[in-house]
Amino acid sequence: MSSNLPVNILLVDDKPENLMVLESILDDPSICFFKATSGNDALAMILEHDFAVVLLDVQMPHMDGFEIAELMRSSEKSKRIPIIFVTAISKDARQVFKGYETGAVDYLFKPLDPAILRNKVSVFIELYKQKRSLEQTARTLERIVTELDLANRKILEQQQSLIEEERLKMLLQMAGATAQDLRQPLDVLLGGIAMLEKDLEDPELLSDHMRIIKDAGATIDNTINRMQVFQIFETKTTEDVRGIHNIERHLSILSVESSENDFEIIKGMLIDSTNIIFRRVSTIADAIRLLKIEHYDLIMMDFRFPDGNGIDFLETMRKEAIDVPSVVITGCGDEIIATRMIKLGAYDYIPKSKISPITLLRIISNTIQKAELKKTALQAQAKMAEMSTRDELTGLYNRRYFSEALDREVARAMRFRSALVLCIVDLDFFKLINDTYGHPAGDAVLSKMGRLLKDVIRESDLICRYGGEEFAIILPNTSPEKAVIGCERLRNRIGGYDFTYGDTIIHVTLSVGLADLDRLDYKTSENLISSADKALYIAKQRGRNQVVYRGSI
Repeated sequence: MSSNLPVNILLVDDKPENLMVLESILDDPSICFFKATSGNDALAMILEHDFAVVLLDVQMPHMDGFEIAELMRSSEKSKRIPIIFVTAISKDARQVFKGYETGAVDYLFKPLDPAILRNKVSVFIELYKQKRSLEQTARTLERIVTELDLANRKILEQQQSLIEEERLKMLLQMAGATAQDLRQPLDVLLGGIAMLEKDLEDPELLSDHMRIIKDAGATIDNTINRMQVFQIFETKTTEDVRGIHNIERHLSILSVESSENDFEIIKGMLIDSTNIIFRRVSTIADAIRLLKIEHYDLIMMDFRFPDGNGIDFLETMRKEAIDVPSVVITGCGDEIIATRMIKLGAYDYIPKSKISPITLLRIISNTIQKAELKKTALQAQAKMAEMSTRDELTGLYNRRYFSEALDREVARAMRFRSALVLCIVDLDFFKLINDTYGHPAGDAVLSKMGRLLKDVIRESDLICRYGGEEFAIILPNTSPEKAVIGCERLRNRIGGYDFTYGDTIIHVTLSVGLADLDRLDYKTSENLISSADKALYIAKQRGRNQVVYRGSI
């Protein structure tokens, strides 16, 4: 399911002309509108379709909006659908409280301010899209893990030599690996099992076969673990207004409130919620100071302060990169101000005259849930970005990142007329290591090589895994003479290093090709890579284990 699919919104009003008005205000090609003129029609649509939000009129014949909301909350399928009451006559405070008690997330009065309505609805549309995207990601990853576990059990139990290679290749690519990551150790594992069955009567050979099987199994296990890199956090939901008590951790709330009396009233409404800890300040400056040095789960703010207003506060938070969910609870302001506050990042805007212990608990619960959902989405995005630029085995940047970084460095060197050297490093006779000691040993060498290379380069340099046993090092502001000295130092260090795999000591040598951007006739990334590759080729022709500078050829 794509996040670009239309989002369903249900409009419920017994007057068709009101439905037309709502649809015209919210008109958007990404929204699919469902319209119901009675409670029964609305409930039937809710059972059949999935909605991001329901806009519900209060006064309707046969079944009013409160009854519809209560029935929605009693159903597992619909109890978490946000409800916004839209009414022209039910402005009495008791009616408003009743609306929140039945599960509404907001209560709007006609005539509607189109901007307010669009902004409030857009919040729930965005949350719905994020939820839909995360659910799809979770389903995909769950399917991958399930299928890989099944494949592994078949290998171990039935000792099959053939696997559905194309399906496995697809799953590996989705998880950021390659088919060879499992194909080779699987072949080793199956071959070891076959030899084990053949030599059951020879204890000396059994020991060798068991070591081979153990190494192959460890490689398979490591590959599968690399695939299971995402953890989709389950957002805690509350069954009723008391659900805030069920949150396992304590909540730390910063109240930015100029009136001590109003602060005590709000605090008193939550006196039974022992897991909520309050801290109060009265100015924007004090709030920003605390937010920089202490952790808070939520901000409750008034609109007016001695040193500014709520808009100033939110703008300052944004400039200071302070990301804490905030709710405006104030006795002043209007819907125009509310719209601006929500655009600046406030999660809700509630008049002090309309809050109660029930509504306050629900606001806190809803805000915390929305903030957790946003955090989870950002974590998933960050992890996907890291996966797309990092090589899993060595921890270095991958070839894709290298190509983008080299383009940037070439452009910078051209603009500032600064030096730029590229080194291509290749492990000599690496195939022999794999053939002699096995691919797990080769992987161990590459992994350690990545750490060693990171230790010797400067902070301004960039090292990437270029492919296979090749590495690329970008050296900005470096003369070729200094680059050659550095590469010789690296070559000597690696040549004298003891790579270990179990009880085995492995020695490795390096061949390095260097190219200098300044010596190229056509100063492009492609030509710089080509020049370094040619220097590396000459280093190998000359016997390997040496550094060749392209300018010296």
